[in-house]
Amino acid sequence: MFMHNKRLMYTVRVDAPDARMGNLILEQFGGADGELAAAMRYFTQGLAEGDPGRKDLLLDIATEELSHLEVVGSIVVMLNRGVKGQMAEGIGAAELMANITGGTDSHTTALLYGGGVALTNSAGVPWTAAYVDSRTEPTADMRSNIAAEARAKIIYERLINLCDDPGVKDALGFLMTREIAHQKSFEKALYAMEMNFPPGKLPGEPQFTDKYYNMSQGNGDMRGPWNQGSEWDYVDARGEQAAVDGGDGAASVKLSRSEQALERKILERTMSDPDSDPTTGADLGAGPGAGKTKKTL
Repeated sequence: MFMHNKRLMYTVRVDAPDARMGNLILEQFGGADGELAAAMRYFTQGLAEGDPGRKDLLLDIATEELSHLEVVGSIVVMLNRGVKGQMAEGIGAAELMANITGGTDSHTTALLYGGGVALTNSAGVPWTAAYVDSRTEPTADMRSNIAAEARAKIIYERLINLCDDPGVKDALGFLMTREIAHQKSFEKALYAMEMNFPPGKLPGEPQFTDKYYNMSQGNGDMRGPWNQGSEWDYVDARGEQAAVDGGDGAASVKLSRSEQALERKILERTMSDPDSDPTTGADLGAGPGAGKTKKTL
């Protein structure tokens, strides 16, 4: 059960309207790394979670993310407050256009949403449930949650660096800091599961779990703890990077006799003639820069 408290989780103080900044902050309202995506991610995980501790953690943080959504939305609305009045009452067209444009899609927020807040990112792309990547497997979801909090923290950092309003920066700093706290909680929850790696139940195949295949060879090859040491078998030879199962490296399928007959018919009908040299449209229409064609020989 949810109940709304009219007091925001963090006080929003905006020194002056700034539609362009408001539009950028919209990224954390309806964007891929925004508060709604986070709330829905943790809420869906929490509903399916059977462990009491993780369930409580996920629903607590999901609810807090909704409160952050309210803070972000309030910031956006306050930053657009001047534009809302200008759009409604009308001022000089040139002045209005200057106020709501300037290198961002803030004019979209002003024109379509009247300076309000919309479930879109800063480029006007609608929010989508595809942002929610829950798998209801805690060893996978906790890792995803840690990464999600890290991404959100970086977006808040960038917004803070773009903002010159002290009150807005203060609120953004709080929201950024809570991403750190949530990341710590998810890290603790992950490692509270004694066996958390690899994710899931099935073990990896022993002959492949410690292999590192150096597939991108050339100048700049680097070695480090990710591919060297007693934990790794470093495979550098090209011949050892193909058909690693000991087979011939080809693809095959078992077909019934009737399926084989159909396959032969297809091959016969579509077989290439390597001795042919047909005249093509490229030949007929060849012009400068076409390379060698029959027309140019």
